[in-house]
Amino acid sequence: MPHRTKSWPRALAAGAALSITLWGAATSAQCQGYDEDGQNGDHLAIGLGAAYTPAYQGADKYRTLPIPVLDLQWGRLFANLENGVGVNVIDNDRVTAGASVTVVPGYRAKDAPEGIGKLKLGAGGRAFVSLKARGVVATLGATKGVSGGNKGLVADTTLSYPIGVSSRLTLIPSIRATWADKDYTDRYFGVSAAQSLASGLPEFRPGSGLKDASALLSVNYRLTDRLNLSASAGATTLLGKAKDSPIVFHKTQPLGFVSLSYRFGL
Repeated sequence: MPHRTKSWPRALAAGAALSITLWGAATSAQCQGYDEDGQNGDHLAIGLGAAYTPAYQGADKYRTLPIPVLDLQWGRLFANLENGVGVNVIDNDRVTAGASVTVVPGYRAKDAPEGIGKLKLGAGGRAFVSLKARGVVATLGATKGVSGGNKGLVADTTLSYPIGVSSRLTLIPSIRATWADKDYTDRYFGVSAAQSLASGLPEFRPGSGLKDASALLSVNYRLTDRLNLSASAGATTLLGKAKDSPIVFHKTQPLGFVSLSYRFGL
């Protein structure tokens, strides 16, 4: 089936969006190494990373993409890979809660089975709360798509436990699970009557339910007081009816990310 080729910037954005969505809170690990030494406050960390990720969840194709690193905190305003761009309504040593605008992933037509077509990249509104107690960081969040090809709802929960091995080295194991409503899963994993006719795949409507679970280990090493090296590796597995979608080739998939960032004080 013929289709238009996306421009490189849009293709990169789609891949980055998927990577960020799959990694969730762990994608912000490149900056957490600083936090262990109490250097929260206003700051800006920028850098560049590389991600190894499936072209979409369940895809048979994998991609290696450059990913920008960004972590900005200026008063209550923030911009980062975990929650997008927004404002913290509550922000103290134990509780952080806020709202933001973030990316809702899609996929390219050439990455999906022939006849399925593309799912447009979009934007969503996100609300979240993060609790810290006895070294554990627990985050609950929800994202509702407002533009693009998917306007469904996804809720996520993440548990992480930063371990300070030394003044420079931090390990951050984390686990994550997500739930999605019918609109989200049917659009992302479903096969409509028209798509079935074009692709030869059976019609499929997974409905709402648990979408996936992930486990990740991130390693941060502070090369200097400002320069930070980070690497993350793990896997995500589809759950519920989503894993039975005709467009899913691999239920469980590996993930990888490495980055170098520089932190400025504001």
